[in-house]
Amino acid sequence: MFRLFDLTLALNGFPMKEAKTALSAIVGMSEKEHREFVESKKNEIVDFHLKHNTFYRSLHGSAAFDSWDQLPVLTKKNLQRPLNERLSEGFSNKNIYINKTSGSSGDPFVFAKDKFSHALTWASNIYRFGWYGIDFNHSLQARFYGIPLDSFGYRKERFKDLLSHRYRFPIFDLSDKVLEGFLDHFRVKKFDYINGYTSSIVLFAKFLKQKNLILKDICPTLKVCMVTSEMLFESDKFLLESQFGIPVVNEYGASELDLIAFQNPEGEWQVNAETLYVEILDDENNVLPYGKEGRVVITSLFNKAHPFIRYDIGDIGVLDESSTLQKPILKKLTGRTNDVAILPSGKKSPGLTFYYVTKSIIEDDGNVKEFIILQTAPERFRIEYVSEQPLSAPQIKNIAEAISIYLEPGLHFDFERKTVLDRSSRGKLKQFKSLL
Repeated sequence: MFRLFDLTLALNGFPMKEAKTALSAIVGMSEKEHREFVESKKNEIVDFHLKHNTFYRSLHGSAAFDSWDQLPVLTKKNLQRPLNERLSEGFSNKNIYINKTSGSSGDPFVFAKDKFSHALTWASNIYRFGWYGIDFNHSLQARFYGIPLDSFGYRKERFKDLLSHRYRFPIFDLSDKVLEGFLDHFRVKKFDYINGYTSSIVLFAKFLKQKNLILKDICPTLKVCMVTSEMLFESDKFLLESQFGIPVVNEYGASELDLIAFQNPEGEWQVNAETLYVEILDDENNVLPYGKEGRVVITSLFNKAHPFIRYDIGDIGVLDESSTLQKPILKKLTGRTNDVAILPSGKKSPGLTFYYVTKSIIEDDGNVKEFIILQTAPERFRIEYVSEQPLSAPQIKNIAEAISIYLEPGLHFDFERKTVLDRSSRGKLKQFKSLL
């Protein structure tokens, strides 16, 4: 059977056959073999970059290391310098994969992977999507993502979509008229799965609910929906499963790394322990035990072109107490380290606390389609929202009372009703942002 997706990657120099073989061997390891594999790969990747990467050697301070815990924690700000200053010896634009992060953390940068490492990333994706019967060569994807709006960039992405067996729904305009057009495609195309940004897919589900439609009835070939890049609340997951009539899978990844965690068929958010090594650290860079909340710090075990060793991705999370080295389980993500509200009392609170509390109130009647929260001063916040009708006085009062209980009294909120919310250039919706 013709496998266009695999062929496209191979023609671009990515050794997919070798990568799939390597991943299969790792997946098949016993617990003892996996433990030895991880320790070996950790030492190997550090040794490689200390010997062959001037940038990493200068960051570390010497060409040798004694203890993993003493290695520097790499931040995104460390990486905001020209790529050619960060590449390892023997690597150039001719033999690497280059891309850039979305910048949703506030610290965008260009990164690189060697071709085997990038092939492993795809092998990892193929393996995990396969848990749900999805084959990238033959399964048609309904893709809810951004797209470049310039003519060349637009055509390039559409061509890539064609080769990757997916149809893209641009998400910069999600008005009812546009969503009706999306629905028309589901009537005629045999989509196997949905993949894309959480907020956009949730908005489509709300549109279906309004029309009292179940997507699986309209497109019977649909098997599963994968959401990524933004928080998935339980209430939203219930909405998606109800209106789509298919399972909803939560994905957590980073373009510069790999899939970090992917919900397995048992409903666990299983961390990628094949190509990555994930730690949870406190503010002093100490490793925290399972069950404790801290900074998500990740090592790419295979990328020789560019060091991602003890890389602080900018998220706060918890590994479940049931985790093992071979099968870590992500218990929860609580937001980004830079999405913290500093309140007048000096208290620090994750911005998503505001979003979560407010969401539970203003979405009860189905009037509000989506919203974001901006902190404009220590005591003042602006809520921008899209809705059929303006928020009522009782709703605004309920929000103030809930925030007072969950956070602290004396906070002030300005409400701004909008036709559409501002998204990033890639279409992501940042639910909370501090402007301080």
